[in-house]
Amino acid sequence: MPEFETLLYRSDGAVATITLNRPDQLNTIVPPMPDEIEAAIAYADRDAQVKVIVLRGAGRAFSGGYDFGGGFEHWGESMNTHGRWDPGKDFAFVTGRATAPTGKFMAIWRASKPVIAQVHGWCVGGASDYALCADIVIASDDAVIGTPYARMWGAYLTGMWLYRLSLAKVKWHSLTGEPLTGVEAAAAELINESVPFERLEERVAEVASKLARIPLSQLQAQKLIVNQAYENMGLASTQTLGGILDGLMRNTPEALDFIETAQSQGVRAAVEHRDGPWGDYSQAPPHRRPDPSHIIEP
Repeated sequence: MPEFETLLYRSDGAVATITLNRPDQLNTIVPPMPDEIEAAIAYADRDAQVKVIVLRGAGRAFSGGYDFGGGFEHWGESMNTHGRWDPGKDFAFVTGRATAPTGKFMAIWRASKPVIAQVHGWCVGGASDYALCADIVIASDDAVIGTPYARMWGAYLTGMWLYRLSLAKVKWHSLTGEPLTGVEAAAAELINESVPFERLEERVAEVASKLARIPLSQLQAQKLIVNQAYENMGLASTQTLGGILDGLMRNTPEALDFIETAQSQGVRAAVEHRDGPWGDYSQAPPHRRPDPSHIIEP
């Protein structure tokens, strides 16, 4: 089994569990997390004993999305030249099969075995993109799922928001960036189910156990035909455009000011300026934020 820096892997009979393990940083996405998710999914996919894969986050969040506090510094020379953003490198990086983070998260979608995303706490930005690559998404009622980058510094990456929601709802969330609680996401059919946090792990285990009773080839056939139908709708081209637009939107004058604020005054100040007028995400009242006592032990 590969060794991992940013996640934990374990298997118990027919169920493999991948846990994002940067709890002190809300499991934010930095290298080598995309590579490690791809590798862990591939390992589970090759394990003849595994029928179902569970993806979850340690601590009080599934994931806070991409870590943008340092701009592009996390990605080094793959995105920069002489310490400055290089749009040519960005374009090649986000569309390259061997390098694109979105492509690596799509290992979840491409896995021949069903993947259940167990979502609690924050599941925002790029984290929502890759949670929605899972086949079944079960969230805690107080989870918050959203794409604040719709307002600044990004664009839809995997396109899963587009394919899971109705046109009316995806237009609303793509233009406003407004988040959904777990309850709201289930009602909108962005995800499959929402349950009280106290039942989350139990419910995920229950669903995984039921799926594991089905012959593996049957699970693989059903996943393949559903995935193929959505790929026939242009999923790959949507993702190519999303990656290119994401790079452009990260480098508008307003986006560069946003990152400058994050670097000079802290991420909290940048986020307050972006989300304060909307009164959501970290700027929301307590009942619209995840309960910080809801913690998943790795």
